[in-house]
Amino acid sequence: MESRVTGSISTFRLEARKWLQANVPTQPPPEDGPASRDYVLAWQRTQAQGGWAGISWPQDVGGRGLSVLEQIVWFEEYARAGAPSPLNASFVGLNHAGPTLIACGTPAQKAYHLPRILAGEVIWCQGFSEPGSGSDLASLRTRGRVEGGELVIDGQKLWSSFADVADWQELLVRTDPDARTSAALSWVICPMNAPGITVRPIRTMAGPRKFCEVFYDSVRVPLSNVVGGLNNGWATAMSTLSFERGTAALALLIGLTLKVEQLLAACPADRPEMRMRLARLRAEGASIRAMTYRFALDSEHGVPDAGGSIIRLSFAEFAQRVTAAAIDLYGIDAPEVAGMHGWGHDYLDAFSETIAGGAAEIQRNIIAERVLGLPKGPR
Repeated sequence: MESRVTGSISTFRLEARKWLQANVPTQPPPEDGPASRDYVLAWQRTQAQGGWAGISWPQDVGGRGLSVLEQIVWFEEYARAGAPSPLNASFVGLNHAGPTLIACGTPAQKAYHLPRILAGEVIWCQGFSEPGSGSDLASLRTRGRVEGGELVIDGQKLWSSFADVADWQELLVRTDPDARTSAALSWVICPMNAPGITVRPIRTMAGPRKFCEVFYDSVRVPLSNVVGGLNNGWATAMSTLSFERGTAALALLIGLTLKVEQLLAACPADRPEMRMRLARLRAEGASIRAMTYRFALDSEHGVPDAGGSIIRLSFAEFAQRVTAAAIDLYGIDAPEVAGMHGWGHDYLDAFSETIAGGAAEIQRNIIAERVLGLPKGPR
């Protein structure tokens, strides 16, 4: 990446650093619920008004149309400034739904939804996983039957982060009632205020009510809300998951590598084994970061490919090792560990990393079959 840095990139970095220093919120985000939504939207609006929303999104949908390199620089400065965690209620809109609509949406879908996402007007959630159908999306059972110009949706989704405060949902449903293959699925823009939707928040072991169950009882959605074509939802969903597994967590990764540096600085000299452990994590983080940068730059002009699973798996397991090391460094009762914004929360929350976006086992299968070209095992 350093070979691509020019004077204009350096100027961009200084501008970003200056703006972040002046605008990063001084108060931590609320734990969950409506107050969390208000906080996230207010911060997104601040970025949009300052010209720092959608760095690499096309200009015709409200973005700045800059390069992925400039997006990376923004993430670096964002993490260094201690800005609010990107893994909040705006994550799905900015990193899943938005990029998917850019890649697969109709002009009308793009024109309506994308500017609202960037402007901090709406929250999106994801409706992919179901009871008994998590990483195996092809087996999902939530159905959408076509009636005239509408889909009538019945079923249940699970682990839908921030669904209790969301305006829209990227929803994957089975639109061919007889088929059992992925070709029978459709990716749908679902309004969360539609009659027939019930949302039940779930408190996680980390504390916040981040995940939700969502139930659909004859929910009617216009066919014009289907993205990528009816019964073509598998291809559209793979675009969504490619973004999630590839570059969506880049800001989180950069922030985590900076935290490793802080842990090393805090580690006493008389704990050589812990210092060695943290040094290994520093090296591991640097390698994952370099791999992610290369992947992001190579994917600049298209949808990320299956190689994103390497990044997703590497980051997930790295996050778990870093948070575990922090607990061992400070001790379970230390002030640095306690509370929602302490390492204890991050440690418990990191257990979900090897499940979200496709479990670690699924990621390894994708890497083996689609990246390395290995044969599938016996069924």
